Order: sequence, then C-alpha cells, then structure tokens
Amino acid sequence: MSFDGIVTRSVVAELSNVLIDGRVDKIYQQEKDEILIHIHNKGTNYKLIISASSNNPRLYLTEFSKSNPTEPPMFCMLLRKHLIGGVILNIEQFNLDRIVFIDISAKDELGQPSKKRLIVEIMGKYSNIILVDHNTYKVIDSIKRVHGDMSRVRQILPGIIYEYPPHEDKINPLDSTKDYFFKKMDLSNKNLPCFKFFYFNYLGLSPLISREICFDANIDIDRTIGSLYASDKEALYESFNNLVEKVSNNEFKPNYILSNNENEIMAFHALDINQLGSRKKIYSESISEILDRYYHRKDIVDRISQKSQSIRKTIQVKLDRTIKKLAKQKEELLESQDREKYKVYADLISANLYRIPKGIDSIELENFYDENMNKIKIPLDIKLSPVANAQRYYKKYSKLKNAQALLQKQIPETEKEILYLENVLMSIDNSTEVEELDEIKEELIKEGYVKGNTKKKKKQPAISKPYHYISSDGFNIYVGKNNRQNDYLTLKFSKKNDLWLHVQKMPGSHVIIESLGEEIPATTLEEAASLAAYYSKGKNSNNVPVDYTERKNVKKPSNAKAGMVIYENFKTIYVNPSDEILNRIKKVEY
Repeated sequence: MSFDGIVTRSVVAELSNVLIDGRVDKIYQQEKDEILIHIHNKGTNYKLIISASSNNPRLYLTEFSKSNPTEPPMFCMLLRKHLIGGVILNIEQFNLDRIVFIDISAKDELGQPSKKRLIVEIMGKYSNIILVDHNTYKVIDSIKRVHGDMSRVRQILPGIIYEYPPHEDKINPLDSTKDYFFKKMDLSNKNLPCFKFFYFNYLGLSPLISREICFDANIDIDRTIGSLYASDKEALYESFNNLVEKVSNNEFKPNYILSNNENEIMAFHALDINQLGSRKKIYSESISEILDRYYHRKDIVDRISQKSQSIRKTIQVKLDRTIKKLAKQKEELLESQDREKYKVYADLISANLYRIPKGIDSIELENFYDENMNKIKIPLDIKLSPVANAQRYYKKYSKLKNAQALLQKQIPETEKEILYLENVLMSIDNSTEVEELDEIKEELIKEGYVKGNTKKKKKQPAISKPYHYISSDGFNIYVGKNNRQNDYLTLKFSKKNDLWLHVQKMPGSHVIIESLGEEIPATTLEEAASLAAYYSKGKNSNNVPVDYTERKNVKKPSNAKAGMVIYENFKTIYVNPSDEILNRIKKVEY
C-alpha cells in the first residue's frame, strides 16, 4: 500500500502542527472499524478520521462524514467517557513505522487529570485503534479485540499490557548507516529483486517508494542483488540516502498521480514519484487533502462491495430459481395445449371396454374422431383396469385444462418477477453510495426477499441522489440508480410534459429529460437514450431499443413492485451506448 511509514510521518507532522492543544469535542463511530473525532483548536474545527479497516486503514484530517448509527457502539462510548473535553498533548510516530500515538489529557470520574494514549496501528488486516493508560500502558479497550485463538504472538484485550508489533528485524532507515546498507546487501539473497531489498530490510518503506529508489538510481527494478555491480550498489545507496535526508528534514511534497484517462488515482505519496512517467500529478500543501481525495471514494466502493455480496448472492439464487420455475411453467403450458389427446384416449377406452383385456400395456383402437377412422395406439397402465385407465386419462385432461388457465396467469407474473430481480442486481451495480445500497436492502425486506426489521422508522431517510447530466443542448437529464430513485424520478420529481425514457423489455434505469415546456432537440433525445441504454442490461450491446414518451403516459399499477411501471403512446429510438456520446454529456457532481 502507498500509505507507508513516510506518508505516516508526513501525516503526523501535519496533525502535530494543527491539532496539539486542541480540545476533543465529539467522537463518532460510523463504521464498526472507524472513528471520527471532532477537534476544536484556535478557532478552527477539524475532523480526524481514524480507520482500522482491513482494506483501507488510514489516519488524516477529512472534510467528509457519514451518517451515525442509531446507537453508538461500545468502543465509541468508551472513547467519549475517557476523551471528550480532553486536550491533545502530543502526536508522534513510533520509529518510521505505521504506528501513531495520540496523547490526550482529560478528567476522570473524580474530576482529576488523567492522561490516555490512543494508539493507531495502520497495518492492513492487523490494523487497530487501541486506548491505553499513558503511564502503565495497560489496555483499556480496542476497536478490534485480539484473543489468544486469533493470535499467539500478540493479544489486544482490556487489562493486558500493550506490546509493540514485531518488526521482523527491520530497522528505521533514519538510523541506518552506509556500512549497514552494504553489509545487508552482501548478506541478501542474490536472486532477490533489488527493489524488494529496501522494504524487506527497512521500516516504513513501501514497494512504491522502494521502486522509486531504484528508478532514481537508474537501476531496473527487476534486476537481482547478485547482478549488481559495485557502481550500481553505490548508486542505489546514494538514491536511498537522498530519500532518507528528505524524510529526516520533513521535505514532503504530497501528491497523487492520475491514470492515463485521468479518471482515477493510480498512486499517492508524501514524496515526489517519477517512476510512472508523464502521467498527470496533482500536488497539495496538505497530505490530508491528498489522502481524503484518494480514500473517500475508494472506501465507499469497498464498503459497497462488501455490503452487497450477501444481498447479491440472495437475489442471484432467487433469480436462478425463478428462471427455472418459468422454464417448467412453459413446459407445462406446452403440455397442457396437447391435452385433447388424453380426452380422446379416455373416450376410446370407455367405448371399447369389452375389447380391452386387463394387464396389457397398450392397445390399438379405431379413432372415431378421425374422418378416416385410422387406428390410434393408446398406452395403458398394466396395474389398472380399463375403466381405471379411462378415468386416469379423464383426470389428466381435466388437470391440464385447469393448469392452462392457471399457467396463463402465472407465467406473466413469473416473467415480471425475473425482470424485477434483474433490475435489483443492476441497481446494486449502479450503487455509488452506501445509502443507496441501504435503500435496496430496505426495499428487498419490504418485498420479502431479505430478512430484516419491517417496522417503520420514526424518521424517513432522505432519498439518495440520482445521476444528473446536462445534455450538449443544455437540458437536465436524470437517471435513477435503483428502484426507489426510479419511482421518485418518475412519480414525484418529473412534470407531466417531461420526457421519460427506458430500454425496451429489459432491466434498466428510468431516465427523465426535464423539458421546462420546451421541445426536446434530437441531440438531447439521443444522449438521454444512450444513458438509458448504458444504465441497463443492454449496456454492452448495439442498436439498443429505447422507448420514450411524455411522463403523463407513464403509470404505476396498484400493488406493483418498486420501480415497475406501465406506459403507452411511446416511440422507440435505437442507440449505441458509446463513450463518444457519453463523453460529450456533462455529469453534475453533488
């Protein structure tokens, strides 16, 4: 990960500059592994995010916050008890490791000053947030308790003495010498790639910065230790030493590097990174600003992925079963359409009872329903009498006759359910905020697909935001991400003369063009139709049919599932959801 010991040092320097002597005002735990501390210092309010997430552990000042749980978790209550109203005395880093100490002085239950240390360990799946007594180092509690059956090396439990994580014989590069560097290089595995040498032997160095050392020394990162000449080793040491001096002097240049299409952040660091070529770099005076930009979106995507897994699995299983159910219903309908032959079998057997001996498995009889009186072979059950065989065929005919009427009602309902479930899966894919996933879950609980509390909440949460685009002609286009947004856009937000679009006969988002009483240009119509196709099951297809009509022609049937509507007086446009069209539409960020 890019969040290495050097980035941590940069964060600590920034936090020390703005938070020391600040007062802890509020503490929230908005995720099971994440806390948010509000700190007031010198007339300014700061929000410090500390996350022990396995995927995105981090520590920095943030501009964002999330909704709070209805009841604060136990660890949050504990932190409030010990830290609220306290003053931040010191923020420091342990060696050059990803361990940060935040010392806070607050008053205990008796009103006496009490000094606590909040320890933040940024270590992937082993990340943790631990509150200890500053003097005794006795653990008060942690956001993740580590029992003996979880780790034999190191437990984190209330009442035990805190111990530092093992360092695997790595040393702080700020304490390293040239002799140590060359001695370690001589003792290293000769087949070890040279960039791995650095983060295998020194604390706080990530693969990214280790590759940068090699790049700066003009040494191929894949070259092995054994292939290096003396001059190569000297160049590597010079590059390494230059980096150490910058870190020692806090000469940081926080930046992140964009991908070739500039749509995502490839890497970030507190030092300048040049190994990625001419890709665009964004610099900032604040490492927190860089980290906030990178992790805010990444954390949301990761949490959506984690939260959606169980929902997606449940809906996919239900969808597979419903598709099999539809296939069986159609098979039964096909059989029911051939039911007349069973009535003929029964009539012919009844008319020829005296000619049919018991115990035969079939008989050929003249078919008096046939003009030519051709014979027909009738299968018989050898265990039944001729009368019982006739009754069996009469029952089968009657059953299939009733089944046809029932199946003709059931099959459209099953097809609607398949369409709905496919729509839900697509809504999960479209989710860009955790709140949107919560809306989907609430809907599925209401519809009975997912177990959960169906009681109405006292406060109805606000509807999440749909996609908002502006066409090349300047018209507002809105695209629903899930069924709740679709219903809101179509039934509440839009006006009767607005244009409504949806892909034809497949799952997709509701799309609204806000007309404001004006005629919709063909260009805007094509762009909106492309959006409807892009946010549908036909995303990767060509010539996708998209129906469009005025909003007044769209209605929701009674008892219809969320997002399901019917429409009339529509026209159809065929579009290709190409990047060329989508790129000319401006997306509005909320």
